[in-house]
Amino acid sequence: MRTQEARRRIALEAARLISETGLRDYRQAKEKAAARLGIFDETCLPKNIEIEDALREYQRLFHAEDQPRILRERREAAREAMRFFAGFEPRLVGAVLEGTADEHSAVCLHLYTDQPNAVMGLLQERRIAYDEESRRIRVDRDTAREYPALRFNAGDTPIDLTVLPYDLLRQAPLDRVSEKPMRRATAAMLEALLQEP
Repeated sequence: MRTQEARRRIALEAARLISETGLRDYRQAKEKAAARLGIFDETCLPKNIEIEDALREYQRLFHAEDQPRILRERREAAREAMRFFAGFEPRLVGAVLEGTADEHSAVCLHLYTDQPNAVMGLLQERRIAYDEESRRIRVDRDTAREYPALRFNAGDTPIDLTVLPYDLLRQAPLDRVSEKPMRRATAAMLEALLQEP
């Protein structure tokens, strides 16, 4: 019972940190939350899905007026970005799709091509400054690989692109929260979300 209560307290504090500071690494968030609460027992660390649930609860309680507006703005920005990158079979992933986006959230897209330089070429052609790094993605339970990741701002909205090989379009990478295949949305699926009240 005490462990369960500690897990809940850590999940709620991690959700607060994520919402208020923009921290997106769930592992870091739960470790910081545990340290702040003076809980040092590893068995008390909540699962990522518990933090995701606590984040939704936190947003409902403390950001009920702002969060739906911000989410809609991010989804509209995602629609524009998906149109811009239409040639790369874009899929929306992450907080903007899941409904937990806040003012710190980037629009996260997976782009599919066997020529990653084509994405960079498009950005350079349009004179869009971007930062480049690599991102480790779990393709399946046994395999993780590094792929190019590009970040830039469209107005006030951060856009985060992960460029994946075309053959991964059929198989979603594993979600860091649930460790199941990642939820992804096509432009048509996003359009349907935007039509919802």
